[in-house]
Amino acid sequence: MSRTFAALSIAVLLGLSACTVGPKYTRPPVPTAPADNGQLPAAYKESDGWKQAQPAEASLRSEWWKAFHNPELDSLQAQIDISNQTLKAAEARFRQARALVAESRSALYPNLSTFPSITTNRLSANSANRPANVREYSNLVAPFDFSYELDAWGRIRRSIAAAREELQATAADLETLRLSLHAEMALDYFDLRSLDAQKQLLDRTLITYQKALELTQSQFAGGLASGTEVAQARTQLETTRAQYIDIASARARFEHAIAVLAGRTPESLSLPPAPLAQELPVIPAGLPSQLLERRPDIAAAERRMAEANERIGIARAAFFPSLFLTVTGGLQGGSFVNWFTWPSRFWALGPSALQTLFDAGRRRALQEEATAGYDATIANYRETALQAFQQVEDSLSTLRTLDQESKTQHDAVTAAERWLELSMQRYTGGLVTYLEVVTAQSISLANQRVEVDLLRQRMDATVLLIKALGGGWDVSKLPQ
Repeated sequence: MSRTFAALSIAVLLGLSACTVGPKYTRPPVPTAPADNGQLPAAYKESDGWKQAQPAEASLRSEWWKAFHNPELDSLQAQIDISNQTLKAAEARFRQARALVAESRSALYPNLSTFPSITTNRLSANSANRPANVREYSNLVAPFDFSYELDAWGRIRRSIAAAREELQATAADLETLRLSLHAEMALDYFDLRSLDAQKQLLDRTLITYQKALELTQSQFAGGLASGTEVAQARTQLETTRAQYIDIASARARFEHAIAVLAGRTPESLSLPPAPLAQELPVIPAGLPSQLLERRPDIAAAERRMAEANERIGIARAAFFPSLFLTVTGGLQGGSFVNWFTWPSRFWALGPSALQTLFDAGRRRALQEEATAGYDATIANYRETALQAFQQVEDSLSTLRTLDQESKTQHDAVTAAERWLELSMQRYTGGLVTYLEVVTAQSISLANQRVEVDLLRQRMDATVLLIKALGGGWDVSKLPQ
């Protein structure tokens, strides 16, 4: 008994003084310009001239789409979290990762099992080993097995840490998908409303072109216009009508896409026409150093980098022996009468160790594999961060350029409308042929459509900037 308890005490002491083998995790820096000495710049390159948000709008809200002040868009966005099937699948993967953490943590605790059995045995009468006068006997056993692996080298703790970091990465993946779905909903919605604006423009244009055709036909009947001019007016009208039909087809596709994003069948959703015409919200770009904490995809890459670091420690722990503490005991009798009596007890306890002596380099190969995997996650993390900075810079540059282009395009629309007005007056007065009117009509319509589309592009670029900035998310929302 004294030797047994001594061995048991040594095993417990080993467990209490357990160490953790493997590298300590440190998040590597994101590559920067040599002149920055590894520090991120104080501001975005393309933020020069960018309209900054007021102090009250210093950061994005989690429900960022409400900045557009569009109740219909708010209602559609709310349906994503409730009914989108892609998001539901990602949430299931998150729950799966959470269960794996609990599974890994269970290895910290002992395992207790039992396997009671009742057997009746009859021995062969011709058996050479049968005891005299014994033909049948019963064996009733109620055993209890207690086993515990001592985490002497940190393998279990690193496994738990790896599972926890995978859980956090999966949570960040979920938020990345959620952000993408909400952004896609906003993009599809604004594209649909832009088509409504195009349709409204073509509605007015078709009325104007119909009147122009009637005027040309009247001129032709009076001998003041040729058949060619009538054909030109009719061609202009029918070409515009074809564009009108194409817009209706494109609008239907966007409406179907919105329905699926909301978790609905296309026939169950119908959005009444409402031309896009609203002010753009001012989006706070923040600082480049904040982007690493606000992008869920960067957080996912960083957590998987930490997980890969834990895998190196797990691979190194395989070079050391596994230590176990085992206790077996219970009651064993020959009948129900003596099964649960004190003399029927039995027990055995003691520590054990398992050490691989030769594996032809398998453990070393696994360690090299884990190290290479960690190096790959570093590269993935840095590439994800660099792409995030690029997306923010691209969005800022696009918004600034589109703002300037919109002002210039508005002047072009005004000039084209004035040209069309003068051309119609000159044609009515018989000073020019209808070809000049057709040319002025085409240029005026083209400029107006470009102006409508520029508003759509600005709305889309605003959504993409919000997405590039993380949509109001930050790493503090990761599960701990």
